[in-house]
Order: sequence, then C-alpha cells, then structure tokens
Amino acid sequence: MPLSIQKLANRLTFRQLQVFKAVHDLRSYSRAGDLLGLTQPAVSSQVRHLEQALGTPMFEYVGRKLYCTAAGEEMAACVRSVFRELADMQNRLAALEGRVAGDLRLVAVSTAQYVVPYLLRSFLQLNPQVNISVAVVNRATALQRLSENSDDLVIMGMVPPDKPLKSLPFLDNELVPVVPAGHPLLKRTTVSPDEFLNARLLIRESGSGSRLALEVYCQQHRLKIEPAMELGSNDAVKHAVLAGLGVAVVPRLSAVSELALGSLRELDISGFPLRRSWCLVYPQARYPTPVMQAFIDYVQQNIAGFERTFREMVGQGIQPEGN
Repeated sequence: MPLSIQKLANRLTFRQLQVFKAVHDLRSYSRAGDLLGLTQPAVSSQVRHLEQALGTPMFEYVGRKLYCTAAGEEMAACVRSVFRELADMQNRLAALEGRVAGDLRLVAVSTAQYVVPYLLRSFLQLNPQVNISVAVVNRATALQRLSENSDDLVIMGMVPPDKPLKSLPFLDNELVPVVPAGHPLLKRTTVSPDEFLNARLLIRESGSGSRLALEVYCQQHRLKIEPAMELGSNDAVKHAVLAGLGVAVVPRLSAVSELALGSLRELDISGFPLRRSWCLVYPQARYPTPVMQAFIDYVQQNIAGFERTFREMVGQGIQPEGN
C-alpha cells in the first residue's frame, strides 16, 4: 500500500530531494557528491533512504552506466517542480519587502548569445541580489524547454505562431549574405538570389533559427535551397566561409569584426538583409515571478537603448562578446 501523504512527508527530506536531483542531472553518484560536498557513500545513503520511503528504485546500473528508472523520471519532474516553487516563493517574499531578488533562469538560442551580456549588464547593476543562469542551446532544444516550462524566459527569434506563447520583441536580428574576400561574385555588378544560393551555400542544421529564416525567404520567393554543407553553429558557418568553402547567410552581429576588416564581404542582393527580431518568450499560461517581471519590464523600457548600442557597435566594427 502506498504511504499516506503525512507519512511520506515525515520520511522525506529536502536534502534527499537535493541529492536525488544532483544524481539525476549528473548521472553519477561521485559527481553528485563533488557538487554537494558529500562523500559517495553519503550520496548513496540519501538515495537509498529516498527509495525506501517511496518503495521503488530510482536508479539502476546497466553494465557500469547509471540509468534513471521510469519511477525516477517521474520523481525528477516532481522534484523540479518543488524546487521551482521554492525559488518562486523566495522571489515573492523578496518582492513583499520591496526587493528584486532570487533566481532568473534564461535560455538563449545560439544566435542570441551575442546580445545576452548587454541585456544583463545594467539589469544586474540595478538588481545585485538576482542570480542569473544562462543556457545557450539550439532552437529545437529551446522549443522543447519552452514546452516543458523548465526555465523562466527564452531569448529567441522566429517565435512559433501556433503555440500559446507570450513574446516581447526587443532588437532587430539582421541576417546578411556574405562571401570571403576575393570571391568571384564580388566582381559582379549585380548578384541575383539564385546565383548566390548556388555558389556552394553553407547553412546551419535543420531547425535552427537562421536556417528557418532563410527557408521562409526562399519559400516566399520560390527559390530552391541545395546546401553544399551543414554546420552546427553560426561560428562554424562563418569560419567555413572565411576558409573559402562557400557562401552563407549569417547574423550580422556574429560577423561584425570580419565585415569591418574586409575578410568577409556583404553582398547587395535583393531582399537582404533578412530582418527578424530577438524576443523574450515564455508560456502564455505562466504567471511571471517578480524577478521575471522585473527583467521583462527592464528590457521593454530599454529597447531604444539596446538598438542604439548595437547600431554603434556595428558602425565601429566592434564584435559583441558572446562566444
């Protein structure tokens, strides 16, 4: 028979939940111990007491590799929710005292990593008691984390219109067609989109925001994309172009220095640059925590300042720090 809630609460401790979460996330008793300052036997003991209280194993070894059981995955979802609620409670208590304090969990798609430090700089000066974590992921992972509601805010472009999401556009993301210095297309007085796309197009992996923006443009203009090579990051695409492997459409902010130095050249092609916006995004059903709301308000109030900062950086050829 399952334990009653009262008896279960008497047998479980927050320390057990903390240890369980560390083992689940790291898939290792020893690494969980290192993270929490515990010995491996102490970690094993905490997990064993948790399993005894719940009456089912959380982890199992197959060979020498640690796996989480189905019950363990259910427990992991519950534990994430518990700790998220605790963090939200801290935020609300701080707000009652007139302070903005607590944790803010941000996720940024890889293209947006160039702008995130500039969003955070003044916000942290104004709110030193806020602890911010930033995970840089690809678009597919960002969408998955949005659906799981596992973070506070996601910074991305190309917000899916068919999902129940709230979004705040705050900065233009220009995608520009580039070639290496000395490329034959630079000798042409005009270059058509077809000629550019057929000059060994280097492109991000399927599902990335940069690729999706280019695919939408090509669909609208009935153009065909036949990539010569797919690469897993904007930096990889940029360096492949610098190496002479082909041409690409890249975020302007990812190539500011190279464009200023002339090692990359922007082509004048009809329809380009592609203009999208970076946005703060979160699930529509989610009620913002005080820290979330403070950050959203801060970004909304400083949109003009962000635009001015990045426009000046582009004009001066200063590469944003983001990778």
